[in-house]
Amino acid sequence: GKNEYDLLVIGGGSGGLACAKEAAQFGRKVAVLDYVEPSPQGTTWGLGGTCVNVGCIPKKLMHQAALLGSALKDAQHYGWNISQPVRHTWSVMAQAVQNYVKSLNWGHRVQLQDKKVKYFNMKGSFSDPHTVRGLTKAGKETTVTADNIVIATGGRPKYPTHIAGALEYGITSDDLFWLKESPGKTLTPFVFNVSLECAGFLTGIGLDTTVMMRSIPLRGIKKFVFTTQQQMASLVTEHMESYGTKFLKRCFPTKVEKLKSNRLQVTWKNADLDTEETNSFDTVMWAVGRAPDTKTLNLEAVGVKTNSETGKIIVDASEATSVPHIYAIGDITEGRPELTPTAIAAGKLLAQRLFGQSSELMDYDNVPTTVFTPLEYGCVGLSEEAAVQCHGSDNIEVYHAYYKPLEFTVAERDATQCYMKMVCLREREQRILGLHFIGPNAGEVIQGFALGIKCGATYPQLMKTVGIHPTCAEEVAKLHITKRSGLDATVTGC
Repeated sequence: GKNEYDLLVIGGGSGGLACAKEAAQFGRKVAVLDYVEPSPQGTTWGLGGTCVNVGCIPKKLMHQAALLGSALKDAQHYGWNISQPVRHTWSVMAQAVQNYVKSLNWGHRVQLQDKKVKYFNMKGSFSDPHTVRGLTKAGKETTVTADNIVIATGGRPKYPTHIAGALEYGITSDDLFWLKESPGKTLTPFVFNVSLECAGFLTGIGLDTTVMMRSIPLRGIKKFVFTTQQQMASLVTEHMESYGTKFLKRCFPTKVEKLKSNRLQVTWKNADLDTEETNSFDTVMWAVGRAPDTKTLNLEAVGVKTNSETGKIIVDASEATSVPHIYAIGDITEGRPELTPTAIAAGKLLAQRLFGQSSELMDYDNVPTTVFTPLEYGCVGLSEEAAVQCHGSDNIEVYHAYYKPLEFTVAERDATQCYMKMVCLREREQRILGLHFIGPNAGEVIQGFALGIKCGATYPQLMKTVGIHPTCAEEVAKLHITKRSGLDATVTGC
């Protein structure tokens, strides 16, 4: 027999939904199979994937809550009479954010219905290359067959299971955004992007927050290699320290215990002092990265190859796996940026190639991204070291400068860490290879410059660009003030 669907998408996140809806535009019969496994702490959510439910959306909204707290402090310098002390109520913020997320969940379901995409709230597992067995929460089984199958199940946070008590007493970002009550005094061991972002907004709303860092911060940004990454991360963490976040450097936890008071006692090793230390917290939030969500897919049975070290699915430039007609997109794929917009774009392009007679592939070069820490870090293109490896140190010119946002002046805010770096080819037209920006609204700034860099913008063209005065983005057009030659570096990958 004929397969029931032209396309089955396993995973109802940003990439999977985009792919399904795009395929439906071509009049194809499409189904989406999605299931959220509760976190070890029992947290669950609706349709939409990580970004909508436990990632970009709630994170940015809570980041905004923290920025408003900073603005209240600045407001007094600008003549606003703010009665003190100003207090933040977690439950009010959390309810508003969670209500908005639920509205997005409902919106996704409505969109699928409008486009005649069948939605199965089921956990999927391959029976053969064209057949997926779906299992509901209640244990009801459904078999779905399709000519083409796209895997887009994304990832889930990892737990440091080698640490006693980590799984029993700790939470992850999957839980933090759905807490009804304040997490209180919080420790977030290990430093990936989400750790610093969450620590930033927790500090910003007035909570006692500590980051425990064993090595370098922001090591989760795989797009950029060590030196530039570390330089930017150091500026970000320096600002966070001045902002009120505590850092336990060169420390790593060894044990978490629950006290009679229900607080959590954490024991850690201080590598510099070679000592064992303890303190108690209300919440311990682990941020040790995410693992691909493939456990129940039964990929081995159909021959879909994965990277044995990362567990991610190996795909080619067309998002095809090792099995014909089975594809994978988004965070679950090897070597791709773990970013919502790339998953969405890749999903749409894949559907267009499958059903719309297109041959356009996803271009993963010069993808902009931002870390939403209190002082934001945005970047696009190559790091300085990657540029040196690709083109040689003699062919790289680096322009960089510190700057002070005008809005910091009246409020007397410290701008020590506001910094930007532009990496250019030295020869001929001086094409811009990468831009790194730390400052307010870094995401908005980088988004605009990303278009220019994608189109091959050059340094002379930038110098001819008239800035919007007086903005932070205008400062990028002044980078002729300071420059230096490229550095020698040994790195992997361009």
